[in-house]
Amino acid sequence: MAAPGPARSRSGALCRLLLLTLTILTPACDACKPVRLYVPSKLDAAKFIGRVNLEECFKSANLIHSSDPDFHVLEDGSVYTTNAVVLSSEKREFIVLLLDTESQEEKTISVFLETQIRVQEEKHSTEKLLRRAKRRWAPIPCSMLENSLGPFPLFLQQIQSDTAQNYTIYYSISGPGVDQQPRNLFYVERDTGNLYCTGPVDREQYQSFQLVAFATTPDGYTPEQPLQLVIKIEDENDNYPIFTETTYTFTVFENCRVGTTVGQVCATDRDEPDTMHTRLKYSILEQQPSRPTLFTMHPSTGVITTTLSQLDREVIDKYQLKIKVQDMDGQHFGLQTTATCIINIGDVNDNLPTFTRTSYVTSVEENTVDVEILRVTIQDKDLANTANWRANYTILKGNENGNFKIITDPKTNEGVLCVVKPLDYEERQQVTLEIGVTNEAPYIREATSKSAMSTATVTVTVKNQDEGPECRPPAQTVRIKENVPVGTRSNGYKAYDPETGSSSGIRYRKLNDPKGWVTLDENSGSITIFRNLDREANSINNGVYNITVLASDTNGRSCTGTLGIILEDVNDNGPFIPRTIVTICKPTMFSTEIVAVDPDEPINGPPFDFSLESSDSEVRRMWRLTRINDTAARLSYQNDPPFGSYVVPVRVTDRLGLSSINSLTVRLCDCITEAECDVRSIERLGGGSVKLGTWAILAILLGVALLFCILFTLVCAASRATREVKALPDDLAQQNLIISNTEAPGDDKVYSTNAFTTHAVGASGQAACGPVGSGVRNGGQETIEMVKGGQQTLDGCRSAGHHHTLDPCRGGHVEMENCRYTYSEWHNFTQPRLGEKVHLCDQDDNHKHAADYVLTYDYEGKGSVAGSVGCCSDRQDEDGLEFLDHLEPKFKTLAEVCMKR
Repeated sequence: MAAPGPARSRSGALCRLLLLTLTILTPACDACKPVRLYVPSKLDAAKFIGRVNLEECFKSANLIHSSDPDFHVLEDGSVYTTNAVVLSSEKREFIVLLLDTESQEEKTISVFLETQIRVQEEKHSTEKLLRRAKRRWAPIPCSMLENSLGPFPLFLQQIQSDTAQNYTIYYSISGPGVDQQPRNLFYVERDTGNLYCTGPVDREQYQSFQLVAFATTPDGYTPEQPLQLVIKIEDENDNYPIFTETTYTFTVFENCRVGTTVGQVCATDRDEPDTMHTRLKYSILEQQPSRPTLFTMHPSTGVITTTLSQLDREVIDKYQLKIKVQDMDGQHFGLQTTATCIINIGDVNDNLPTFTRTSYVTSVEENTVDVEILRVTIQDKDLANTANWRANYTILKGNENGNFKIITDPKTNEGVLCVVKPLDYEERQQVTLEIGVTNEAPYIREATSKSAMSTATVTVTVKNQDEGPECRPPAQTVRIKENVPVGTRSNGYKAYDPETGSSSGIRYRKLNDPKGWVTLDENSGSITIFRNLDREANSINNGVYNITVLASDTNGRSCTGTLGIILEDVNDNGPFIPRTIVTICKPTMFSTEIVAVDPDEPINGPPFDFSLESSDSEVRRMWRLTRINDTAARLSYQNDPPFGSYVVPVRVTDRLGLSSINSLTVRLCDCITEAECDVRSIERLGGGSVKLGTWAILAILLGVALLFCILFTLVCAASRATREVKALPDDLAQQNLIISNTEAPGDDKVYSTNAFTTHAVGASGQAACGPVGSGVRNGGQETIEMVKGGQQTLDGCRSAGHHHTLDPCRGGHVEMENCRYTYSEWHNFTQPRLGEKVHLCDQDDNHKHAADYVLTYDYEGKGSVAGSVGCCSDRQDEDGLEFLDHLEPKFKTLAEVCMKR
């Protein structure tokens, strides 16, 4: 085992010699700036020793080779040891060859490795030379490897100022790592300017240090500006990549296509980004179960995909993967971490449900309903209690009458066959059904119509049952003429025994006979007329009288039916005139129409014949009948009879000669409309057949006497009041504006709170006051009458002992003695009453009165019978058109012209 060591050493030396020879002999190979790395004398395998900036030398190189096999250079310039190396000499070098295979251009970089002992020796040898050499005071690149093993203090570099040739210079530094945290990590020798580090540094904690160097003379003179010195901490691959989760869980559906994404894993690394230390590679170490290999992982993204389409949940429902992540782009010396990935196989409907048996046999008694007669079971390999497993059952054949239905038991997934419509043994003794089953979810695979559904046959035997009587049909009818003699017998209701088809042994009983018109035979079901039948009676609809019949056998089983008695019409009702009182407004009308009706059917009804039925020649001389149509005639007067009420007998005969006499009361009135005859013209009726009795004449005389007494009392009271005071004009509203012919300036105006514009009245402008009559409401207008008092003022009245009364509790009466009131007194009296009136007017949403709340109207001498036409018009409970029934004489001519004659 010792032989390979010298052989490998000789081989390496030969390779280095060959590479150096090629470098010397190749003129196209350009040498770049050499790199010097300070390393310990002993290096372990796969140890990071430094980094070479390859981009500064050759940016397009795609082939990197080291002349020394003990060292390996990565794409980012990181230099690693491939074997354990002991530097026997204080200095070692090798060449990095960079090659662009496309352009065939080559370049080389010389890498010099120096031990710490060599650095110390060079430091002492150069101390003497420094006094004679000229140094530049400028930023010097400086770096150190994190987690360095020393020996400490570790020399980093030397800072010098060219002013040291003329002055004695002392060097000092400050900043983080010196006099700031972490303190005392760096120091500089005052006389030489050598910079040292006292211990290892973690790059993940401190990526660089910004120091400031000072050069001063012993007496404090500063010949140089402070020097900014950056010490960069070179990263070492000392952090393992870590998965974001210790266990990943993904789900992929069975039978998925090749390349289906299962999931993605992710890892992090604390080392320096965009370096080989953080370039991660993912891989699958093992799979359980191991065969066949179904998954692969993308090395850069960590995405797991399927490699085969043979995932079958019914065979294996879960796989477990052991996955790995490694830095250094997957190099064997990179740091690695493992994790677990569990992949669950999701279920799809790739298995059809199948019946456990192909045929079933069951039985059911006839006339039973809503009963379970059979349960069928199936097998399904898909995941239980999912839509891929739950079954849908269907009856394919044999259920044309809708006697059966099949449902799914949600707990057992069985098919439950039920009878929903009773079966009849006499019709069918056996029923054969074909049932099928599918899943709730659609089947994912292509299948023919035969293989897509599993089917089975069910044979249902119908058992005979001892049934009771059947009322078929449930509604039966019989035709009977109305008014047949009592005791007439007719066919009735019939029920049958379904077993024998006969009616023997069945008993009948009435359940409902609204008018008690018939009796029912218990054994035969026939009916006998007990009372007269009347087709025109109330509660008879369309000439059919219904009774309810109960039929039962000896065992007590029964059924219920309806017997409808169709009443055939008989001409037993004569026509009559429903309206017995008619009105003829004599000035505008000469006749009226009378209409007759017949309760019988049309075959026994119109056309009607109308005639006057009276032996009195006066009636025939005064009235005349003219036929209008089959059911109506016109009654007109002739020879100009006087106003009054007359009785006119009219006979109406139907087409079969059945007739009736109707006494019509005809009123002749001096009216325009018939409504006026009731209230105005009835007292003006003259001759005719209406006569006043003794008591009626006496009541009229007493009423007239009472009326004269009332009028006499009112006249006396009015005469006395006239002597005392003089009445004002009727329309008090005209007194709100005092008529004045003066040419002097007018009086000031007073604006009331209710928006009335009025005149202030002083002693010279006095308002009349005095006894005021009651307010008379006429057609919605209120009139207040007042009487003038004396010529003295209000104060004079009060001083003389006069008083006034404004009492609103007397129904609107106002009493005053002889005096004249100022406007303020009149205002205080009228405003509350006007406020009560206008309070009834509508208000909008903002509680503001309508636009016509207070308006000025011209006085026309009398109020309108139509009432108000303002915002309060719709407050009246009725239409307010009753005055049209009592027109004034001026309008009677107009109404006569407009009236249709």
